Amino acid sequence: MDTTLQDPLVGQVLDGRYRVEARIAVGGMATVYRAVDTRLDRVLALKVMHPSLAADGSFVERFIREAKSVARLAHPNVVQVFDQGTDGAYVYLAMEYIAGCTLRDVLRERGALQPRAALDILEPVLAALGAAHRAGFVHRDMKPENVLIGDDGRVKVADFGLVRAVDSVTNTTGTVLGTVSYLAPEQIENGTADPRVDVYACGILLYEMLTGEKPHDGDSPAIVLYKHLHDDVPAPSAAVPGMAYELDELVASATARNPEVRPHDAVALLAQVRAGRGRLTDEQFDAVPPQALAPEHDNAEDRTSVIPRSLTVPRPLPVDEDGAADPVHRTSRFRSPAPLPPRRRTALRRGPMAIVVAVLLVLGAGTGIWYINSGQFTKVPPLLGKTEQEARERLADAGLDTGRVEEAYSDTVERDTVISTDPKTGARIRGDDSVSLTLSKGPRTVRVPDLDGYPLDKARDLLEDDGLEPGMVTREFSGTVARGSVISTKPGKGTEVRAGSAVALTVSKGSPVDVPDVTGDDAEDARAGLEEAGLEVKIAAERVDSEHDAGRVARQTPGAGRQVAEGDTVTLTLSKGPEMIEVPDVVGDSVDEAKEKLKDAGFDVDEDRGLLGLFGDTVRGQSVDGGDTAPKGSTITIEIR
Repeated sequence: MDTTLQDPLVGQVLDGRYRVEARIAVGGMATVYRAVDTRLDRVLALKVMHPSLAADGSFVERFIREAKSVARLAHPNVVQVFDQGTDGAYVYLAMEYIAGCTLRDVLRERGALQPRAALDILEPVLAALGAAHRAGFVHRDMKPENVLIGDDGRVKVADFGLVRAVDSVTNTTGTVLGTVSYLAPEQIENGTADPRVDVYACGILLYEMLTGEKPHDGDSPAIVLYKHLHDDVPAPSAAVPGMAYELDELVASATARNPEVRPHDAVALLAQVRAGRGRLTDEQFDAVPPQALAPEHDNAEDRTSVIPRSLTVPRPLPVDEDGAADPVHRTSRFRSPAPLPPRRRTALRRGPMAIVVAVLLVLGAGTGIWYINSGQFTKVPPLLGKTEQEARERLADAGLDTGRVEEAYSDTVERDTVISTDPKTGARIRGDDSVSLTLSKGPRTVRVPDLDGYPLDKARDLLEDDGLEPGMVTREFSGTVARGSVISTKPGKGTEVRAGSAVALTVSKGSPVDVPDVTGDDAEDARAGLEEAGLEVKIAAERVDSEHDAGRVARQTPGAGRQVAEGDTVTLTLSKGPEMIEVPDVVGDSVDEAKEKLKDAGFDVDEDRGLLGLFGDTVRGQSVDGGDTAPKGSTITIEIR
């Protein structure tokens, strides 16, 4: 059964603009729909907060923060946010629609991925997070559901609903916000959230892509949280024998329980991934994982949740033989002087025999060939992410010269470190050849132009000419800036920002105008008064009954006294005249009876007692005879004698 048919928003037009066509996904905080922007005639995704949460100011604030945060991230691997608003009980974001699937869909269908495919997905994810981290934001809820893979192969990160500024307060009391399977130990323990929590989650993502399963499971969220605190993430090679040791190292580095020994942000992890990728052989890179069915999947652990801190427990430090805290065990097993994994120890035990076999093979092949191959060729060592000095030293150690050194802009690689080499890492070259280096100049930056006073369309063109993206538009009254022109930008003019960044624009609504009261006026007089005040006038097609004579203004929208912008439109609804109703006959009735009949019929009542009726109680006449008609709400005078 198509459950979208039961969704009250499907088929509706939200905020007078977004026509909701189908429900895409339901999460813990919001529902995502496919919708059409009826103004721009484009398909987009509409993320609508659950109405039950819209009454919670903190959730609404977090939801709106997503729009403002992502609007500042102009990056090809981040889902773009177009608009944010409210419609009654609905708070929504209008976002870029990606036709395709999520990484979760891929893992459900295929299970484990080849290392090549896993790294091809992880690299753009880290590039997107790196842009966020360098802009000062943390995602805090990375998981396969938030990695979108388009039909054209593009990879994008979505759902920045839990982003938080790096320099803002990140310690919460009583709860942790996130998805249990991907929470870093420090998130669970004290609510801390800096870029390293995203690094940890990406390490879990990589493990899951390489093995087809999560590293920690359990019968309850509390068990999973406990394992994150107390157990290292196992090496992928333990689940997939023969997995390259370099991939084990990447997972171990990213998921170290001690955040101090993790890469400090996604940019640093991306450099490690690229370096590790360069050390893989083609056979390791394209290794086919076991084609077992993907494990049964429980959505409960994949939903963003508010987790009570009571589910978490303090993490005791391991102690050494003297009873002191052992810092080694707080670091990654691959970064500490801890014993090597069994697979490595076995390799060392077999070392002498392997050497003997190798010597026999060489001798059997002929000494001339051995001399040529070992003495004249070498491989380019991994240099990505290294400083120029470190790269030169590594090349020298490999017996290679440093060739030309060039520079290029990079959004993801730190300034003054290696972006690429020529030949590439792992390439087989002669021992006396040189390797050219390309160093990062950091992200290309531009200054926000002075757009004050420019019409909105022209301001957008100028931003694009300078390599910037027009961002969200807000409108304010201004007595000095013409309607439709730019008042200010954020960041402000002259601010140096990354190329491709979004710039928010504040646009003038013109001078504020107090709407005059024209109800009861003749239509032409009302139009003249409003136009004199600088407002446009629209006459509604429908007319209504009112106390005012036919053709006069019965009501106006906006109402009298409201403040609008110069040039705004006031809609006038004209009167059909008062509603005429029959007057009841009350002659001969007592005064109280007559009043009750007339008021029930819709009239006001006045008394005319004269000198003779001061003490009377019987109606002897009425201003409008019974059976005749009079305007509803008009006054009927009764004569009392």
